[in-house]
Amino acid sequence: MAGLGERTSLVTGGPFALARNPTFTAMAATSLGLTAMAPNPIALAATAVLVAAVEMQVRMVEEPYLSRVHGAVYRAYAARVGRFRPGVGRLS
Repeated sequence: MAGLGERTSLVTGGPFALARNPTFTAMAATSLGLTAMAPNPIALAATAVLVAAVEMQVRMVEEPYLSRVHGAVYRAYAARVGRFRPGVGRLS
């Protein structure tokens, strides 16, 4: 995240036009793929912890920050673009 007083631009193009968090989506997909390749309790637990941590980071830290910094522009973007997948997790 940006430092105090620093403002970053809101990226809404490319993969961000399909999902607000495409990097986290790719991380979860990779973890699921690795778990499928080597199914064991540790891999499954690691995937579950990753998904839980990402959900908390996005919902409790990133979304409130982006809403505060970018205001109505971010809220309009979040209302039309899904959180991790197209159409799923749009904010109302």
